[in-house]
Amino acid sequence: MAELDIQISVEEGAWPSEEVLQPLAGRVLEVAANYLRKHEKQPFPKVAPELSLVFTDDASIREINAEWRSQDKATNVLSFPAFPLQPGGKPGPMLGDIIIARETVEREAIDLEKSFDDHLTHLMVHGFLHLFGYDHMNNSEAERMEGLETRILAELGLSDPYAGQDPI
Repeated sequence: MAELDIQISVEEGAWPSEEVLQPLAGRVLEVAANYLRKHEKQPFPKVAPELSLVFTDDASIREINAEWRSQDKATNVLSFPAFPLQPGGKPGPMLGDIIIARETVEREAIDLEKSFDDHLTHLMVHGFLHLFGYDHMNNSEAERMEGLETRILAELGLSDPYAGQDPI
């Protein structure tokens, strides 16, 4: 079983407490890590790799998105790998940061007719895969990443979030 050192921080927004988010994040990301290790032959460092999971609001993520991606708008999740990594490459002891915005997650969950927790779970998996070098900048990358997301979410008992959609 791949172990992760997950640092949780609730910075802004109407999120549950860190004590509530920690077990959810731990379960979701451990399943994702184990899936990558078992099915994608993803190497892991000998020590539990660390990542931070920051829960914030739309205003905060909009500022971050504008500063780091030159996109002056809120988004659901941002990932910042600690080191550049290609899929299948061995990560270092620090994976990076995942930042998730409460209001955007809520709006999208309603629009997608999914529960908040199911959509949050999907975004945690999505952000986690970015830390391992997966991306969706073109159709082939998107198909690969979305396929992984779908299979990991199935391990968590969730349906395909991309059913009936084209990649990207």
